[in-house]
Amino acid sequence: MEHFIGLPVDQVEVVRRWRREARCVPLARAELRKTLADWGLSDLEHDGLLVVSELVGNAVRHAVVPRDREIETRYVRLPDGVRIEVHDACALRPEAGVPEVDADGGRGLFLVAAVADRWAVGERVGPGKRVWAELSVKGVRA
Repeated sequence: MEHFIGLPVDQVEVVRRWRREARCVPLARAELRKTLADWGLSDLEHDGLLVVSELVGNAVRHAVVPRDREIETRYVRLPDGVRIEVHDACALRPEAGVPEVDADGGRGLFLVAAVADRWAVGERVGPGKRVWAELSVKGVRA
């Protein structure tokens, strides 16, 4: 059986669902921190926490869906890093605009693009979208 740093392949994805409210952001961060530590990827913690904070925060603030619809996070172990996915039921896709210099927000996707190897918005099973970003540690091998 193939392994990633001591973990069998069938244990390389962590999926959680969260109520769409602001307090889910620190909960999703804590879950990612634990997952990265379990996978031996603590080097990615700083950037990973930034990414998950921005993506989950965007889903909480901007997803126009009934209040009972949940946000789903998926942390997927890659051979050299992690893919952080945030799923929500809103079909509207985030757009990275140019924020005003003195604006309080609007920089999240620029930050995600700055720290991630790649990121995108795509389809998901069911209604809505999936926003994801991949981070890698140089020199990590399966």
